[in-house]
Amino acid sequence: MEWLSILPPLIAIILVLWKREVILALLAAVFTSEFLLALAEHNNAVFYGGIGLIERVVSVVISPGNARILIFSLLIGALLAYVRNSGGVTATVEKLVNKGIAKSRRQVGSLTMFTGVVIFIESNLSVLTAGILSRDLFDKFKMSRARLAFIIDSTSAPVCILILLNGWGAYILALLSNYDLGQSSVSILWGTIAFNFYAIIALLMVMYTVFFDKVHGPLRKLELSQQSISTSTSYTKTSTVNNSVLTQEDNNVSQNSHSTNQPANNDNLTESIVAPTKARFMIIPLLTMVLSMFFFMYWTGNGDITQGSGGKSVLYATCVALVVTYYLLFFSKRYRHDELVSVGFSGIAELLPLVTIVLLSLTLGASLKDLGTGIFISGVVGDYLPLVLVVPMLFIAGAVISFSTGTSWGTFAILIPIGVPLIQSLGLPPSLVIAAILGGGIFGDHCSPISDTTCVSAIASGCDLLEHVQTQLPYALFGGAVTLCAYILASVVML
Repeated sequence: MEWLSILPPLIAIILVLWKREVILALLAAVFTSEFLLALAEHNNAVFYGGIGLIERVVSVVISPGNARILIFSLLIGALLAYVRNSGGVTATVEKLVNKGIAKSRRQVGSLTMFTGVVIFIESNLSVLTAGILSRDLFDKFKMSRARLAFIIDSTSAPVCILILLNGWGAYILALLSNYDLGQSSVSILWGTIAFNFYAIIALLMVMYTVFFDKVHGPLRKLELSQQSISTSTSYTKTSTVNNSVLTQEDNNVSQNSHSTNQPANNDNLTESIVAPTKARFMIIPLLTMVLSMFFFMYWTGNGDITQGSGGKSVLYATCVALVVTYYLLFFSKRYRHDELVSVGFSGIAELLPLVTIVLLSLTLGASLKDLGTGIFISGVVGDYLPLVLVVPMLFIAGAVISFSTGTSWGTFAILIPIGVPLIQSLGLPPSLVIAAILGGGIFGDHCSPISDTTCVSAIASGCDLLEHVQTQLPYALFGGAVTLCAYILASVVML
């Protein structure tokens, strides 16, 4: 009967591929797991499975570590809303432009990439900021909007998963915190940076495109065809200097994105297009959060930053940044208290679906741990799959799930509870295994036409969604193939 323990993650995968709804898939998986646990003790397993689901959620919420990540996930929404609506993002980038650092194609591409790297706190905010504020510059230097979409899409998520001082890092820490791996979750997570080959390769491809001013494949054909068209055509008339309104072309892209199963969030787009105010409204909150994060990691680690509590540190840092941002905006006399409260709660509301995914993913991990799913799978893998192929197969599994669902976070929720027991039972390098799962999620999300980041990248750049997918896919596939080879080589060397 041990083979039944693979049913919950299998059901989750089938449902996300079929319905493309991560929350539904996670709920069904948790219920199935609790049903199987109740089956051994109760006659009415359906009833007790439902009760078990509710109690499992409660047990997850009352855990101090889990409560911290859930509170952080809500508060970061308020902080992002303050930064977006303050006009600080627009002011920061415009100040860079006005200083004369965008006088050539290389400089414009570098500015776009730099903007995406600096705003590492949230992937869609990075995409929207870099894309909307660079469209006019790309038109001026006769670079295609598809190139812009590729640059911002290939910068956002890879940077977020490499810097990790953001919600991505906190989320992964929460998934790892329930397991004893012989070392701290923070040290394992930091160790994934060197092994997150796909994210590194994606950034290298962006750097190559920017600094050598070269594009290949369908993107090259598109740019050659556009260069033969007069600059007076409608393609060059899409955005104004201040990007104050969406163009008809953007509306077409928005309609295309809504034809998918995971449309882009146009509310976020609208909120990002605000008049520039003061650059400090963005710089001070980000600096406060980053510096506070380092301080609290040092403090909670008793002087050793690698031993600090990631869950505590990111929550404390977010609270400090939120308070600083509130008073910064309040004393600027641009906002009243009631306006700031309203903006903060609207930002929290935006992230409620994400917080639900976080909660259910933590719940599934706890349930599968009691069911013994990971131990059973690790035994099967250890008996039938060569050890050097375990890590590459986890990368492929992550790529397939995230491509089919359009979500990397949902992929992490499904695969980490499976991958961690493999680490424990087979003695695999923890950072290498987790990096393969993270890289697979990013790769599939990067290719997927139903990914929110893909849709938002198309809208922010003023590029047709299908055109963006078609021109970016060869780059992503090349990076994925190189990454797969790298994981095979790393497994041969390290195992």
